[in-house]
Amino acid sequence: MDVEIQQFPIILGQGGEITIPQLLQDSLNVNQGDMLVLLQIGNLILLAPKQPQVPQLIDQIVSIMENENVDLTDLLAGLETEREAIWLEKQV
Repeated sequence: MDVEIQQFPIILGQGGEITIPQLLQDSLNVNQGDMLVLLQIGNLILLAPKQPQVPQLIDQIVSIMENENVDLTDLLAGLETEREAIWLEKQV
């Protein structure tokens, strides 16, 4: 697997802000307001797009449903019960 390494000079701005070059924003498909993850590895800094957790959560929910023999109807019924309990707690 060929991985291209590129270097982009950036300047640390007021308040610690950095600007990601537009070329990188476009290639990584990140936009203003997107969450990124900053990792420090020794004296190396790595900035990467934060991966959404939804696919992992879906896999976990499906696994639990299969292990507990629960179908979507049961899951939604349990959700309605929880919502009612939370609503009642807030009424007190």
